[in-house]
Amino acid sequence: MTQYTDHYGPEGLRTRGTVVVVPGRGESRAAYARFGRRLAADAYRVRVVDAPRIDAGDLSGSLARFGAGLAAAVEDAAAEDGVVRPVVLVGADSGAAAVAALLGREEPSVPFPEAVVLAGLPGRGAGDGAPVRNGVAGGAGGPSWDDELDVRTFCPAHREVLTDDSGTQRGSLGIAVPDALLDAAHHGAIAAPTLILVGDADPLADRDALARTAKSLSHSRLAVVRDAHHDVLNDLQHRSVAAEVVTFLETVRDALVPVVAVESSTW
Repeated sequence: MTQYTDHYGPEGLRTRGTVVVVPGRGESRAAYARFGRRLAADAYRVRVVDAPRIDAGDLSGSLARFGAGLAAAVEDAAAEDGVVRPVVLVGADSGAAAVAALLGREEPSVPFPEAVVLAGLPGRGAGDGAPVRNGVAGGAGGPSWDDELDVRTFCPAHREVLTDDSGTQRGSLGIAVPDALLDAAHHGAIAAPTLILVGDADPLADRDALARTAKSLSHSRLAVVRDAHHDVLNDLQHRSVAAEVVTFLETVRDALVPVVAVESSTW
């Protein structure tokens, strides 16, 4: 039976939407407990699912199974207490690639979501045996766990979560995301409004590819997080990133009309 991790809004407040979080390489659902709680505090129902399993030799079948799993996650939530729209998918790392590839197909196998967040979408070659790309990959024995943590996040609390979580698969960033999946992620046509988040200190990101992808989509925004690393939802800037996601969710609820507009500023 598929298991989920759920985060609910404060009692007595009306739920403002349903967010389904898809982890990436090596991550368990525990990696998104803080993020889920923060969105739930703003009255969003958050459900964290397991990271997708992608078979490079059967991309179509893998995406079909992934889509069925997402649909089941939403249906199960509906059976529990109903689904409040908008439904928003948040993917990280390979989870972001799978979400983008699934929704970018000519005939997506899922009728939702109303919005998408792609966080830390990796570039080609973001793996290939080492967890860093534009830097030093560790000693002769291969990258250490500290090396991988440095690629992921500089947040001490999140580093501790990853280190203490038995579900974290160490060395996973050394396994490259299949090129076919990345091609599908970057060249698909996602119809839903999309927020793309990337850290400007992420050594696994291809900023040029992300910029092209953002420009190719009809409703998208590419947001760069200063000094953030690959786990952009869980780095030192996690409060500001969560606030950006909530602002996006609220904008989606209001037909993409920003609630706050800066009229003047001296800083």
